[in-house]
Amino acid sequence: MTGQSNSLSSSDAMDGAASRGATGKPDQEAVGSPSIASLSALAVKSPDSAKAWRRLGDAFRSKGRHRNATAAYARSITAAFNDAELLEAARAVARGELEETSAIITRRLFAEPDDVVALNIDADLKLRKGDFVGAAAVARRCLSLAPTYPAARYSLATALFRQARLAEALQEINTMLVTAPADPLARTLKAAIAVAVGDTEESIALHRGLLAERPEQPGIWISLGHSLRMIGLTDESVSAYREAIAVKPTAAEAYWSLANLKTARFAQGDINAMRSLLAAPGLREEDNVFLSFALGKASEDAGDIPQAFSHYQAGNITRRAAIRYDPDQTSRNFGRLAQFFNCERFDTHMGKGDSSPDPIFIVGLPRSGSTLVEQILASHPLIEGTQELPYLDAIAHRLATTAKEGKRAPYPELLDRIGESGLAELGREYLDRARIHRKTRKPFFIDKMPGNFLHAGLVKLILPNAKVIDVRRHPLGACVSIYRQLFAQGQGFAYDLVEIARYYRDYATLMAHFDEALPGAVHRVHYESLVNDTEVEVRRMLTYLGLGFDPACLRFYENDRAVRTPSSEQVRRPISSEGVNRWRAFAGWLGPAEGELGALARLYPALPPLGP
Repeated sequence: MTGQSNSLSSSDAMDGAASRGATGKPDQEAVGSPSIASLSALAVKSPDSAKAWRRLGDAFRSKGRHRNATAAYARSITAAFNDAELLEAARAVARGELEETSAIITRRLFAEPDDVVALNIDADLKLRKGDFVGAAAVARRCLSLAPTYPAARYSLATALFRQARLAEALQEINTMLVTAPADPLARTLKAAIAVAVGDTEESIALHRGLLAERPEQPGIWISLGHSLRMIGLTDESVSAYREAIAVKPTAAEAYWSLANLKTARFAQGDINAMRSLLAAPGLREEDNVFLSFALGKASEDAGDIPQAFSHYQAGNITRRAAIRYDPDQTSRNFGRLAQFFNCERFDTHMGKGDSSPDPIFIVGLPRSGSTLVEQILASHPLIEGTQELPYLDAIAHRLATTAKEGKRAPYPELLDRIGESGLAELGREYLDRARIHRKTRKPFFIDKMPGNFLHAGLVKLILPNAKVIDVRRHPLGACVSIYRQLFAQGQGFAYDLVEIARYYRDYATLMAHFDEALPGAVHRVHYESLVNDTEVEVRRMLTYLGLGFDPACLRFYENDRAVRTPSSEQVRRPISSEGVNRWRAFAGWLGPAEGELGALARLYPALPPLGP
């Protein structure tokens, strides 16, 4: 049963408070109410009946005796281990049989709405289906009945984490750890939250603690490797990935993680091992993708570009087949954004949002130089780098979800209806949610989520004094760099060269629209110019930001801040032109992408006229 082992100690500790004393007889207070007395007697007579304990909990709750109710519900959790239906439902969830389990749990909750174990299984189902808001609501309902139920607390913390409500998720997981301090799931989740909020050292400590107890867990070694890489401990990161392979030679993700270091190189033994794994029968689709990208990197390092492309192509084809992505819908969505965020709308709403000048948004396509720009600016004494923050996307997603429910106009059109106070409230929400990432008193901070270019219009309405820097790379260079990168999540456009090229075109068209609708609001940096004439471009950026030049920005590679992206090792070295033209080695395969890009590729960095 999902997480049920976590509930035993806490529920057992509360048994005596529920309905019976040390003798096992109903307590004297319970005898005062015939209903509670009879239910208490039934629970004592049938201690393994989850239903009996739930009934007793309901009775206590109806009388306002919430402490007793909580204890009774907690006892029902332990008793649920004898419930064949719930046990089978939990096993079915673990097997991925979500629809079948959903039907069982729906029937169960219709008959037993206060069945806390069924409620937690329902929360788990919603988590696995991606309904994080629904999962949180069910987990809260469960906890209102059984506040000490660790599995429900874990479900709530996970749901909040998936919604990027990191401060709330951290609070919930800390609450769980008070009563279940050794729980490995809770500690693993806390480590993930620590990474997300920039507490990398705490994440490393948590992972090391888990590995001291369970060194045979390859996933924890891989997570430790990721955290070590973020703070520049590359050798230790490599050792952690190698340890994952040592404890599980089929750990394909560990090989990909080594490749993702960019600066690491594979020995021939590694290559032979990966080829053997790739050829093995019954290989998981996900592992196939990991190994294909890792072998692509190995072949590229060896100078065998045709073989490298073949591996990258195989990995991309496999990943593309497994995801849902509609390039036509993407183009329509971009078009709607351009249509809404026009000159008239900016004139109408400008200045109504929160006036804070703190955020600096670095946007663009992935693998186009945004991490380099972030590292340069985060070396300025007045700017803090907080990495990629998910909050603009979360706000837009929430507004769009609300619109789909029919309660408001569609997003972004509903922004017209929320008024000046509503726009300012959204700006404050962003700032409040970003606060957990700010570890210094520096007045400005960077949000380097590349996909925030989609929300440039939203930014200017809710945070009119925020700055936006668009980092752009040669279209074909961007296409190749994205195609060679396996992303952990999202980026549905990234696994087909023509679809990447189309996405680049849609992106360039949307940003050209913002240039026209709000001249000067977005500052553009071309990656190639930044590499070739660094100081000039750095001074231009700082002038746009209204800040004085500081030579530390040119010594960005000395900055020891944590960096989460695949470029983490590269930005810890002096700037190099080595990667600027690397894409040209793949030119023989870029014809279709080049055709899709048209004048964008031919005239770069000049921008041809772009229509919708």
